[in-house]
Amino acid sequence: MPGSSPLRSWRAQRPPAAGAAVPATGILSIGLRLTGYEVLSRIALALAGAAWVALAADFVVRLLWEREVWRAAAGTPAALTAVAATAVLGTRVSALGWQSLAGALLALAAVLWPVLLVDVVRHWGRRMPGTMFLCCVATQGLAVLGTTLARAVASAWLAHIALVLFWLGLVLYGLALPRFDPRQVAEGAGDLWVAGGALAISALAGARLLGAEGGGLYLWNEEDSDALRKVTVVLLILDLSWYAALLLAEVRWPRPRYDLRRWATVFPMGMTAAATLSVAAAVDVPWLKGPGQALLWVAVAAWLAATVGGGPGRPRVRQVQSTAMKMLATVSRPTRPNSGFSTFSSSRFT
Repeated sequence: MPGSSPLRSWRAQRPPAAGAAVPATGILSIGLRLTGYEVLSRIALALAGAAWVALAADFVVRLLWEREVWRAAAGTPAALTAVAATAVLGTRVSALGWQSLAGALLALAAVLWPVLLVDVVRHWGRRMPGTMFLCCVATQGLAVLGTTLARAVASAWLAHIALVLFWLGLVLYGLALPRFDPRQVAEGAGDLWVAGGALAISALAGARLLGAEGGGLYLWNEEDSDALRKVTVVLLILDLSWYAALLLAEVRWPRPRYDLRRWATVFPMGMTAAATLSVAAAVDVPWLKGPGQALLWVAVAAWLAATVGGGPGRPRVRQVQSTAMKMLATVSRPTRPNSGFSTFSSSRFT
């Protein structure tokens, strides 16, 4: 395989879950756009795009020259991060009006999704870590991007496929939940937060489906819209409940030692913020915007902490982690959100 020895050594430390930096940064870009911070949003988008290109290049290199390594990684839940990353990036790109690129990203994610999903589900067992909920995250990511693109190009069939994916994502969540090891709440490195992130992206998908008719499409009758609205609200409530419960678990069983897997924390935090803001608009509940904005800035703080912690200056890492946790608890209390440090386990993030 081409490449220098240092390069191969660097890549060896970057398993599939390292791609968590892409959806984490991408969802911050979406949240910042929803709150009117367009310049910051585009900066985050540029960073997410650059990280996605690196992720895609690494994926191709492994597929072509390290087939055995690729096959082993493809069977882990973290492999589905590639689908989630592509879907989140495509969703933000669509908002810029680049529908052709968004469509290409949707097609790529749709091709990867069944291949990786089937392999991952085949390896399911008992007492699994939180990464198993990525089956729901990846599926709902496709639903979000599909609905966003459907509204942009006025495509009813695409919206209906997105609706099917939305319900399928909830089924996958239900199948994963009994296999989740509850001991992870106290003992896990943090990947249990993916359980909350999966509910958050499901709520976001529901909000996007509710708003799809705003593009001139007539998709759902009154009964269907009412059912979808109720499910979306329930999903957001469950997500916020996870957020609060897992934050309390972090306080009860602190994990002061910094781990690069904490990068994945930003994704569910940012996704909860984006879901809260989107549901507030979709179901016309203006007071939810305040908590959504607060959650967004907590996610931004976590992103900064992960960036500082993952770079040079490791002696300061514990201090950064401790400060981030204190900020999290302080900012979260007034709005009673559902916050926490999510990690896609079994891998390190940079």
